[in-house]
Amino acid sequence: MAVRDVNGLKQWQRRERGKQFAIWAAWLAGVAVFTYCWQLISEKTIWMFVLDSPRQAADLAERMVPPKWSYMSSLWVPLWDTLNIATLGTLMAIIIAVPVAFCAARNTTPSVYFVRPVALFVIVASRSINSLIWALMLVTIIGPGVFAGVIAIGLRSIGFCAKLLYEAIEEIDPNQVEAVTATGASGAQVLSYGIVPQVLPAFAGITVFRWDINIRESTVLGLVGAGGIGLQLDASISTLAWTQVSLILLAILATVVVSEWVSARVRHAII
Repeated sequence: MAVRDVNGLKQWQRRERGKQFAIWAAWLAGVAVFTYCWQLISEKTIWMFVLDSPRQAADLAERMVPPKWSYMSSLWVPLWDTLNIATLGTLMAIIIAVPVAFCAARNTTPSVYFVRPVALFVIVASRSINSLIWALMLVTIIGPGVFAGVIAIGLRSIGFCAKLLYEAIEEIDPNQVEAVTATGASGAQVLSYGIVPQVLPAFAGITVFRWDINIRESTVLGLVGAGGIGLQLDASISTLAWTQVSLILLAILATVVVSEWVSARVRHAII
């Protein structure tokens, strides 16, 4: 923007005066909010503990070494339960997410004004509640165990899978659908030959990606009684068996690394 100084010469400014004042006001408001939040945090923080935390962390790390390798024989079954929770939960989510995604996509939903809002609500509700919250509620309802973990992982994953899948459905090439429709194909045939082939790679990638995420989430569900290796982790922490805790953490790390490798290979094969 060009303005004139007292001598009538043009000077260039980056922004208009009103916009510049608005930016300064926004910065001032941001600093005020940050200062207020920091004051609240400081009032509720025992800084003596924070300053002593490096020494406490070093002491804890010293107690965790060396890992109790003999305890590994007790972890194979919980690790298998963890894999089952992630796999069955992902399978449950995919079975439910597929029809929800088709109902949520604008180009495949039976009703834009009724069915689509319901499907979008299911997606938002599933994604809004963490798997640990689902597990806490399900353990209270159906009791502790692997089954509660499977349901918790499944309910959490429905929204994730359905959201990515319905976005993939909305991005398909309509020309291919029109070509199949022009042959006089039925609705099921249009779905099978015009839509599904286009979204199948995305569907496979979403499934593998979510399974990889669920491996990580299922390792901690046992902390609330939903089965898996988290039960052993919670028990070891409660009894201050830190050498067992370090072994469990190494087992979880190895499981996550293997699942990451498997999912990467599968995604590479699909793509």
